[in-house]
Amino acid sequence: MKKLLGTLLVLLFTIVLTACGGSSDKNSANESTEDVEITVGASSTPHAEILEEAKPLLEKEGITLNIEEYQEYVLPNDDLANGELDANYFQHIPYLEKTIADTGYDLDYFDGIHVEPMGVYSKNIKSIEDIPDGADVIMSRSVADHGRVLALFEAQGLIKLDENVKKAEATVDDIVDNPHHLTFSPDVDAAFLPEMYETEADALVAINTNYAIESGLNPLEDAIFIEDENSPYLNVVAVRAEDKDNEAIKKLVEVLHSEEIQNFMLEKYDGAVVPVGQNDK
Repeated sequence: MKKLLGTLLVLLFTIVLTACGGSSDKNSANESTEDVEITVGASSTPHAEILEEAKPLLEKEGITLNIEEYQEYVLPNDDLANGELDANYFQHIPYLEKTIADTGYDLDYFDGIHVEPMGVYSKNIKSIEDIPDGADVIMSRSVADHGRVLALFEAQGLIKLDENVKKAEATVDDIVDNPHHLTFSPDVDAAFLPEMYETEADALVAINTNYAIESGLNPLEDAIFIEDENSPYLNVVAVRAEDKDNEAIKKLVEVLHSEEIQNFMLEKYDGAVVPVGQNDK
């Protein structure tokens, strides 16, 4: 009888604790941000560096930030969708939207954090006026960047795109005028573009700013031409749609929009990473 009573008391105590404690799921939308851990995937430069700067600010809010660094653009969304990450911070909106369309992942994003202006580089070609007829243009195989690069060439008067096609969706096939007979090669992994810059000295290479910075290039000084501050390619914090109300991730976004982090971007990257402030989606 005593053993039975003891067992009943243990069961009763467990039920009371469960009722008082509620859910322990870290992704609950209603949970406090006290003593929470979140794992965010990021490109090494500049995203992971920016997140490192945000870490102590989040710690003051009771949030521990774990950063998983990636060197390419596919896995961070795969790992976010399958639950290995709570969020990621490495991509612009058109890339995320293309991923969602291609994979069916139920992902969403918060307000834009910064812009990394796309630049075009060459070892031997030093200005737009020096571009020879028939020059090779090397681009990322990422379709989401094709329209971006082509629009940049069009802005310099080097090509003309079909006016019936949205700039962000343009492909090489949408070039209707190419007076310099440029040859566009959109078939290189983005991470290898700096290597192509080194080895293909007479080519024009469109390099994503994060990879340009990692390889020691200064986009503002070394690019032949570069996007201006009105670029629509905002880098965002992406999450699973179910976590759009996660308080810890919302606090992360708030910190990334803070004056302290925005000043860090301006000072560290000297204009190669441009904070955009808090914009409505």
